Amino acid sequence: MAKLEICCFGIECAQVAQEYGADRIELCSGAADGGLTPSYGYLKLAKEKLHIPVHPIIRPRGGDFCYNISEFDVIREDLIMIKEMGFSGAVIGILDSEGRIDINRMQTLMEIAQGMNITFHRAFDMCINPSLALEQLKELGVARILTSGQQQSAELGLPLLKELQEKSQQINGPQIMAGAGVRLANLSKFMEIGLSEVHSSAGKTVPSTMSYRKVGVTMASNSETDEFTHYCVDGPTVEAMKDFISITEKVSV
Repeated sequence: MAKLEICCFGIECAQVAQEYGADRIELCSGAADGGLTPSYGYLKLAKEKLHIPVHPIIRPRGGDFCYNISEFDVIREDLIMIKEMGFSGAVIGILDSEGRIDINRMQTLMEIAQGMNITFHRAFDMCINPSLALEQLKELGVARILTSGQQQSAELGLPLLKELQEKSQQINGPQIMAGAGVRLANLSKFMEIGLSEVHSSAGKTVPSTMSYRKVGVTMASNSETDEFTHYCVDGPTVEAMKDFISITEKVSV
């Protein structure tokens, strides 16, 4: 059956995703930056409370995926820690200044991660040559590529996703996993092109539990950000997506 990975920005969200049938968790912090490395506390609780595979993202900052020496050192040390904690996989991605896969640094990380299941994250969507990148990631031993098809949403990226899926099957390459705007309403489109893994936040915005709201003071650099709401996984949505996958695959058999 096709796998449903849920992006979770907290342990409670991850527990909800697990309860409602998610196959795997991508554990992140920093929702506003599109996903950053979770803290040690998040990682420790994930090991204690979750029994499905959890793959933490390793991304030291928001923005691009071309890292200086200090940032790469942080990535390397975080990967070592995550492996030592016993996680089965991790989510990484590094490009050079020309938008190519940074082969040397990725090789270093893949050597550290030997025995782990590695996803190359949406740095792929910023690379200059996706076809070449797919071949390089195969040679590196990456298990899957999380991609929107180099578009703002995976639905817009369907043509490239289909092309990547077909090529990856031909070369026995990484799994192609659609992510960015994947939801119940468009899930069928990704199933139709033969993808065996999809990635979704399956979430909703929930209000803060605070009754007192300080006016005129914000902690965010964007003053328009509503700091009295946060995003969380919606359990019934996860369940509905899993049910849809199951029904679709039974019909196609």
